[in-house]
Amino acid sequence: MVSDQQLDSFFASEAFGVVGASANREKFGNKVLRVYLQQGKKAIPVNPREKEIEGIPCVASVEELPPNVKSISIITVPHVTEQMVDKAIAMGIANIWMQPGAESPAAIEKCRNNNINVIADGSCILVVLGYRD
Repeated sequence: MVSDQQLDSFFASEAFGVVGASANREKFGNKVLRVYLQQGKKAIPVNPREKEIEGIPCVASVEELPPNVKSISIITVPHVTEQMVDKAIAMGIANIWMQPGAESPAAIEKCRNNNINVIADGSCILVVLGYRD
């Protein structure tokens, strides 16, 4: 179960990266982006194939996120999550939330070994922030 301390640390970021953001409004990568926006948070979609999602310019990779992004949500398949964690470590990302289905034991271990606050216990940011369609 995710702790209040983990959530407080995650949400302390000035801006949030949404890795695996999607232009398809039915996909979780789009819903996660929208829940940040619904809560008045600055979110930056990360998708190498899109120029913008929900009217927000995309960056192609984690390496292109601005320095004020200290927390990222990952909505990718587990083997891609592992690659994204490596990039996040190199960028000094402090908090990573792996959405249900994105988790990987190797990625979780990498986070813990690098003192990253990792949320990967099945908690869904859509539930925590109260997503509405």
